[in-house]
Amino acid sequence: MTATSLPSADGDFSRGAGPARPAMPGGLSRVDLALVAGLALVSVALLFWATRDAVLAGGFLAGLAVAAGGLLFVRRLFPAAAAAEAAATDWTMLRQAVAHDDVAIAVTDRGGRLVCANDLFATWMGGFVTPPGLPLDGAGAERLKDAGRGAWRDGEGVVEDLAIGALRLRAQVTRTGQAEDYLVWRFAAQERLDLAGEIVRHLEGPAGRTLGEAGVMAALVSAEGRLRVANQAFLLRALGEADQAHYAGRDAAQMLRLDDAGALYFTNEGDRATPVRLIQVPLAPADSVGPMLLALIDEDIGPADRGTAQSYVETLLSLLPFGLAMVDRDGRFLYMNRAFKRAAGVAEGRLPRYPGDLVVGEDKGPLADMIRRHSSGQQVGGDLSIRLAGQSDDPVSMRVVGVRGLGEAAVLLSLKDSSEESRLKRQVAQQSKMQAVGQLAGGVAHDFNNILTAVLGSCDLMLMRHTPGDSDYDDIQQIRSNANRAASLTRQLLAFSRQQTLRPQILQLPDVISEVSHLLKRLMGDTVELVVHHGRGLGAVRADPVQLEQVIINLAVNARDAMPGGGTMTIETFPVSTAEVRVMGSEIMPPADYSALRISDTGSGIPADVLPKIFEPFFTTKDVGKGTGLGLSTVYGIVKQSAGFIFADSKPGEGASFTVYLPVHRATGDAPALPVPAARPKKSQWGTGTILLVEDEDMVRAVAERALVRAGYNVVAAQQGEEGLERFDAMDKIDLVVSDVVMPVMDGPAMVRAMRAKKPDLPILFMSGYAEEQLRQSIDIDHVAFLPKPFSVAQLAEAVSAALDDAAHRNSDGG
Repeated sequence: MTATSLPSADGDFSRGAGPARPAMPGGLSRVDLALVAGLALVSVALLFWATRDAVLAGGFLAGLAVAAGGLLFVRRLFPAAAAAEAAATDWTMLRQAVAHDDVAIAVTDRGGRLVCANDLFATWMGGFVTPPGLPLDGAGAERLKDAGRGAWRDGEGVVEDLAIGALRLRAQVTRTGQAEDYLVWRFAAQERLDLAGEIVRHLEGPAGRTLGEAGVMAALVSAEGRLRVANQAFLLRALGEADQAHYAGRDAAQMLRLDDAGALYFTNEGDRATPVRLIQVPLAPADSVGPMLLALIDEDIGPADRGTAQSYVETLLSLLPFGLAMVDRDGRFLYMNRAFKRAAGVAEGRLPRYPGDLVVGEDKGPLADMIRRHSSGQQVGGDLSIRLAGQSDDPVSMRVVGVRGLGEAAVLLSLKDSSEESRLKRQVAQQSKMQAVGQLAGGVAHDFNNILTAVLGSCDLMLMRHTPGDSDYDDIQQIRSNANRAASLTRQLLAFSRQQTLRPQILQLPDVISEVSHLLKRLMGDTVELVVHHGRGLGAVRADPVQLEQVIINLAVNARDAMPGGGTMTIETFPVSTAEVRVMGSEIMPPADYSALRISDTGSGIPADVLPKIFEPFFTTKDVGKGTGLGLSTVYGIVKQSAGFIFADSKPGEGASFTVYLPVHRATGDAPALPVPAARPKKSQWGTGTILLVEDEDMVRAVAERALVRAGYNVVAAQQGEEGLERFDAMDKIDLVVSDVVMPVMDGPAMVRAMRAKKPDLPILFMSGYAEEQLRQSIDIDHVAFLPKPFSVAQLAEAVSAALDDAAHRNSDGG
């Protein structure tokens, strides 16, 4: 396999170097040396012609000769530099490194350009397309883009179950290079279990020969009844000695016949044929048509040999990769293979007597009734959803098929080991539920922020007309205080839904705990003892210190409430290495270096049935009115938004512990740290100028308009984006546009783009109840300010003043 390297300067993809010219020891070719010598002689001749001084011309020629000799001497002394230059452009080595038969590989640089890709990548992606913009189905390209961002940040990103048509891929993105300026994108096909393909492989191999030696003739037929594969014993009986070369695709029904008594024979054997018993094992669900496994054994055996025939059938069942069991007419187990025992949770050496012994009490009756109906000998089957006694939370499907010709066996049971599938279904269902609740929470927070903006703004305007001591002043302050508490609740909703704006910094966990320890001591009270232990060798983490303090406080309050009679709360920090993560064997947390924070209590613990639900939103075990159910879900949202992980561990009566793992921050280079910008002075709440205010919420627009007019501005208001454009076209002078982001018909960004097309330097101030980080990713407009809702009258005036000052600075710098 070959690979493609970075396009050269003329735009062509290089697949190797061209033929080299003969080179001299110094690294120059003979043609190059001849050209340099000719130019030197011409220079000497021109100098002699201009000066008519033979001594000067001869000295100049001697100087050129000395310089050339010195250059050749240096090149001979230091050949490694030339070799390094050649090695740096040796694309043959790079192509050989990425050549792979079953992994598609591409390399991109920090500028997002494709550096190298192998041919399998081009085959799967339909050409040399630059990741992450690949032709993936659904939201695959966006998920791959998120993995690329994660790789730039954390060093590695993984995406499962990407699809290009029928091809399913797993992508691994790794940051690499001496300066870590490259991403390596690896795509591997995800294999899925092909049951029919596995049977084909077994029947064509040693398993097929083993069945034949045991007297079992086995074949796999398609949904149309055509023969796909058969072992040698079947082919010998069905086709004879001379006609086995081209059997695939033949009609299997034509190879068998029934006599008047209902006995089954091979057609090829004629009148002296030996009757056979037929076992049909469908490989498709009951409501669909699919391939079928046929197993045949000789019928002409006496009573003394029935045990041998039974062993043949058991041998066949033991070789099949799915769970099968035989039940007699009285409903007792005769045999079950290992796959059935594994799926049903049966211990080795302890065969249950009845199928009802495997299921919960509510399912015993329906299962017994179904086995009784199918034990009449008719070759029909059906599916029944049951709950196994050891896995009562996960219903599984059991197929019951009536059989004949198997001696005492009357019913064949098949059970699929669906524990992994059930686990994945639960994870997908939980993820979908959390995503839906998160979207709902974000929408509720946005609408609630609009209401709170109007309430807070109205309170501020009323307080301007009242002074302390007035009869209404305290009431207005109480309304404002409650509105601020409601605003804190909306921030919790945004944190839970991972839509809040984070301002991460490089920090150490002990420093954060030290900052919040004085508050923790007051929160714990006199009955709870606080113990803090810090480990050595802790790496720095990148997180928002305010939000991290919120995590510690929420977990501490949760621990305090678990110890109403008093106890000890322990806060620990310790490093976790990559090797220790591998030993943990977590399927969620990738191997890396982490700094861990653990908060433990000595309370009553968390019951096992409650533990899986503690991070769900609005779930609480506290009494009505004593908890919102958002404390731990907020913690979970903050930790996940900080690229971390959180796990809870508890045993009833032994307390509980919550462990937060945050990835150790690694510097991406040796560049000096940028100086921290000086804090801006507080902006004035008064100003002049003309402002276009666009807001679809009437109450928010009214409060904002009154606040800006009181601050000295001339305000023109509009209810939505299209009206805002009309007002903009009609205005002779405009200093600033203050607009909501999400509006009906035409949103704020679309309106601003139309305005900027006519006035590119127009200052913009967006206000929204959604998170700034989320909006900036979708807006993609330069030089815009952002004011989060809810805001006070003073905050609005300061934001407007700051936006006007920034616009003035940009204009003066541009001038």
